[in-house]
Amino acid sequence: MDTTELYHQYKALLFTLAYQLTGSTVDAEDVVQEVFVKIHKLNGNELEQPKAYLCKMVTNQCYDLLKSAQRRREQYFGTWLPEPVATTYEDPMSSIVRSDLLSYAMLVLLERLAPVERTIFILREALGFDYPAIAQIVNKNEANCRKLLSRARNKMGIEEEPISHELASEEWVKRLLQALRSNSVDAVVSLLHEDIVVLSDGGGKASAAARPITTPERVAQFLIGLMKKTVQQENLLHYETTSINGQAGVIVHTDGRPDTVILLHLEGAAIRNIYFVRNPDKLVRL
Repeated sequence: MDTTELYHQYKALLFTLAYQLTGSTVDAEDVVQEVFVKIHKLNGNELEQPKAYLCKMVTNQCYDLLKSAQRRREQYFGTWLPEPVATTYEDPMSSIVRSDLLSYAMLVLLERLAPVERTIFILREALGFDYPAIAQIVNKNEANCRKLLSRARNKMGIEEEPISHELASEEWVKRLLQALRSNSVDAVVSLLHEDIVVLSDGGGKASAAARPITTPERVAQFLIGLMKKTVQQENLLHYETTSINGQAGVIVHTDGRPDTVILLHLEGAAIRNIYFVRNPDKLVRL
């Protein structure tokens, strides 16, 4: 199989892997491009197991990025959140394989993991690789891979098998917006998990809460305050409910440009996490 065939067959898989490893579409694109430049020089026809080999190359490239990214995130202003990506079925050119994508809440939890733990978790839980293939990619034996996956799950606070993906539906988004428009703290609190956490990422380039907001009452007051501000600017704002990272999300447009992405994570039929992404660098692709 020549390089062009390899590119068309594996580009989406490799981009999805790289995106989940780095949390950045820009970094993922750079990684995939660099890998295929190297493959072209090696002559793709000589690869006996191209899928595993390409995934291993992507993983190694991402390790280098993750080391430098960790240093940058230590200096990041406020909370760092992964870049959201559109995952509409109507876009046939989308580089993301929707079925191989972890929920946004899972991507946030991946930040707790060491690079090799992160890799094993993604390969197993998102991409469905078996342990022999994972061992080959990360240069570990199968027993070590199983232990590292167990350690990763513990760090992420995941105990059940299999992982439960409680993705917010469009109906949940509408229920929250309706409660916010009522200006009733009790109505909003009724939708929130007792351990609700709101995280905002402005990156120092857009206004955002610098620290997590917790407790249902505080979160409700914060959200209602935001809604009141947006009502005052309703002629400038446009809300769009669409598929973001495989779940229902809201894109707030200001003057025709994406200004904020809002994503919900459910747990036990209540909203457990709300994510606001406002860093303009992370909204360019939207």
